[in-house]
Amino acid sequence: MNRLRILLAAVVIGLFAPMGARAQQDPLYSQYMFNTLAFNPAYAGSADVFTTLLLSRHQWVGFEGAPSTQTLSAHSPLPLSGLAMGGNIIHDRTGPARQTGAFIDLAYRIRTGDDTRLSFGLKGGMNMYQADVASLLTVDPDPSNVNVAGRFLPNFGFGLYWHGPRHYLGASAPKLLENEMVDASSGAMVVSQEARHYFLMGGYVMDAGQDLKFKPSFMLRLVEGAPLSLDLNANFLLRERIWLGAMYRVGNAFGLMAQFQLTDQFRAGYAFDATTTRIGAYNAGTHELMIGFDLNFSKGRTISPRYF
Repeated sequence: MNRLRILLAAVVIGLFAPMGARAQQDPLYSQYMFNTLAFNPAYAGSADVFTTLLLSRHQWVGFEGAPSTQTLSAHSPLPLSGLAMGGNIIHDRTGPARQTGAFIDLAYRIRTGDDTRLSFGLKGGMNMYQADVASLLTVDPDPSNVNVAGRFLPNFGFGLYWHGPRHYLGASAPKLLENEMVDASSGAMVVSQEARHYFLMGGYVMDAGQDLKFKPSFMLRLVEGAPLSLDLNANFLLRERIWLGAMYRVGNAFGLMAQFQLTDQFRAGYAFDATTTRIGAYNAGTHELMIGFDLNFSKGRTISPRYF
């Protein structure tokens, strides 16, 4: 048990270390291709329907204080030509560190072809961080491991998203401001800063046989001071209803995923990851559950089927 606490301490201190250290702070998703609004505001309205999504991720199950993330998002095109709007609420917790954010997304879409669009998105909102870092058990207690005061941190970001019925390419930086986090006891000493994250993603759907489609996709994450993160995915779609696939996070994890189109409106997904790092010996893997709902207010053809 003490060894688990020490491993957890290393993870959390990496997020909130002093002296300007950086690490990946934003939540990680395996089903990113269906939860794109969480990190790219230009995705808003891309399916031309009202879409809501609820996702719950439980990382390193069995590991005390392991990360867990819950996301609720909704987006839809607006009556005004070319505009779309969305929003998301994200709650993320890792041991004594937790953050809750609420953001609004606005996208403007232009046609780049008969069935393709380029979207420009803006994201704005608030995030609240709080961490009781000083309570963590470490091998050598460090007096610099002070608590992070809970306070609201405003932020904004942008994104680009180009897509058609069978392909997409997106780039985004959802949080541009690098807000400072301060010592809860003094209220003055800077403990750490929010790190700026950059995302690049893409995917393509091709026919692989009768009633079968194949979709390779990728997600690249870049954070200053942290290792580059790359997800590679291969998914198959059976009869336009069932997604089955596999993923590999380079040097970190591999997993399986599935999604079921239960009705024309409802879909449910599940993903399982197993880490390839040393932490893998102390947990039962990562589980991610997703439920989505689509509602078409118009009778027009959607430009982007539920491939993305």
